[in-house]
Amino acid sequence: MTDQRARVVFLVRVPAARTEAFLAAYEQIRHQVAGGVPGHLVDQVCRSATDPEQWLITSEWAALADFERWERSPEHRDLVRPMRECFTDARSLRFHIHAQTHSHVPAQPPVETPA
Repeated sequence: MTDQRARVVFLVRVPAARTEAFLAAYEQIRHQVAGGVPGHLVDQVCRSATDPEQWLITSEWAALADFERWERSPEHRDLVRPMRECFTDARSLRFHIHAQTHSHVPAQPPVETPA
C-alpha cells in the first residue's frame, strides 16, 4: 500500500491580525509546491464558516512517502516558516485515501470571499 494516494490535513489557528500574512505565505508555498514537488497532486486552504481564526489546509499526494520526503527536506522547512509563524495552534493528520466519489455535475469554481 505504499503507493496509495494520501491526504494530509493541517488544522490551524491564525489570529485575525495575522490572516493577511498567513494567506500571503500560503500563496508563496502553493505555487512553489504545485510547480515541482514530486507526488503533490492538489491542495486547498479553507476557513471555518463559524470561527474566522480556524483554518484547514489539505493536500493530496500520490503517496504518503512523497509528502514525508518533502516534509523532511530543508527546502520545506524554509518555505513554510513564514506561514507557521502565523499559527497559534496547529494539528497535523495523515490519511491514506480509501475511496473517492466524483460528482456527475460539473463543479462550480470556488467563490473567493474577502478576508
